[in-house]
Amino acid sequence: MESSPSSPPPTQPEDPLEAFPQRSLEAGDIAVLVLYFLFVLAVGLWSTVKTKKDTVKGYFLAGGDMVWWPVGASLFASNVGSGHFVGLAGSGAAAGISAAAYEINGLFFVLLLSWVFLPIYISGQVTTMPEYLQKRFGGKRIPITLAVLYLFIYIFTKISVDMYAGAIFIQQSLHLDLYLAVIGLLAITAVYTIAGGLAAVIYTDALQTFIMLIGALSLMGYSFAAVGGLEGLQEKYFLAIASNRSENSSCGLPREDAFHIFRDPLTSDLPWPGILLGMSVPSLWYWCTDQVIVQRTLAAKNLSHAKGGSLMAAYLKVLPLFMMVFPGMVSRVLFPDQVACADPEICRKICGNPSGCSDIAYPKLVLELLPIGLRGLMMAVMVAALMSSLTSIFNSASTIFTMDLWTHMRPRASERELLIVGRVFVLLLVLVSILWIPVVQASQGGQLFIYIQAISSYLQPPVAIVFIMGCFWKRANEKA
Repeated sequence: MESSPSSPPPTQPEDPLEAFPQRSLEAGDIAVLVLYFLFVLAVGLWSTVKTKKDTVKGYFLAGGDMVWWPVGASLFASNVGSGHFVGLAGSGAAAGISAAAYEINGLFFVLLLSWVFLPIYISGQVTTMPEYLQKRFGGKRIPITLAVLYLFIYIFTKISVDMYAGAIFIQQSLHLDLYLAVIGLLAITAVYTIAGGLAAVIYTDALQTFIMLIGALSLMGYSFAAVGGLEGLQEKYFLAIASNRSENSSCGLPREDAFHIFRDPLTSDLPWPGILLGMSVPSLWYWCTDQVIVQRTLAAKNLSHAKGGSLMAAYLKVLPLFMMVFPGMVSRVLFPDQVACADPEICRKICGNPSGCSDIAYPKLVLELLPIGLRGLMMAVMVAALMSSLTSIFNSASTIFTMDLWTHMRPRASERELLIVGRVFVLLLVLVSILWIPVVQASQGGQLFIYIQAISSYLQPPVAIVFIMGCFWKRANEKA
């Protein structure tokens, strides 16, 4: 680092790349990855054979006989997609631990779901959230509007964000063609989602949660060992500045409040009143009224199993701070010239994104820090995160389309017809996901996702308010 100013200026932009050649997975890692794929497919097909899937309740609600631990694991796996690993680690590298506020906030709302909202949904005997609103308010306008809105949010925000994050990992580690990699992933997820319905999704989610925890906690151990524990991280994080940063700019400097979750209400990126009040409304929408999450608890055997699953998910929600945010910060300490790059041209060469490379923090750590075999396991963890969130979205979107929109168009549709429509709609979603890849690729994780998150944060609070009024205020009617 000391000698870099004396090197001739023309070669400066090349230095970060020459100093850190891109590593990729080796034969041992790929063997672990292939074993993982075979194991997941086997579990998916086993659960397909084992469960009742020839009725609407059997297919869309896993027969309503799930015990607490697969429900809890599926809640966690559906929530934690590959976007979490890439996004939270990237936020940790760029701004410190404040992004963990989203996870800690969610911890309380997953409990609110099972203790307050779920008894209301169960007493209404509903399969989907729009169906609840139809039973509560009557009429067709609210449930159909909500069903269309949910499908829009799923297809254009959740699927695309997770696929972008998964694509970053695949490109960093396997150097595969993006289309080939994503089509392969979608094909495997589609097989057991279409065949087995929600039961197959929940059982594979439980397996993938187990793999995620083993892999991510192993990487956390390696990360802390590399920087000398939490004390070492607190000391070294503020020194992790890219050597290619221009001297008179504040760009690329670590934040002074990096180790604070509650930050200044006026000058910070995440003011504490926003965390306590503003963040709670989208959290309530996501954990208490979103089809992907609620559908898992509705599949539980009874209310006490649903509560047990929620409690397990709440405990697991503490872990992303340690599994993702801290390792992202460690990645900045170990690879400041790349993860904390501040020069647009150099950033473009390192990760293809001129606005910064904090998104590569997690994949960089996996490829550079872990031994052969564990690297393959971590790649499996990332693929597990991507697959578990995609299968959950596919299943819930097909449930909403089938039970709320198709039954509206064809009120006398038989159970067999509904099951066929549900499966065909998953295929349609897979096709849309593949067609969406060029948009995801072109965005490079830049303004598109900021724009998408802005749109969804406009759409979520009004929906949350409709549910709150429906559940807790008797006098609220459809017109109001």
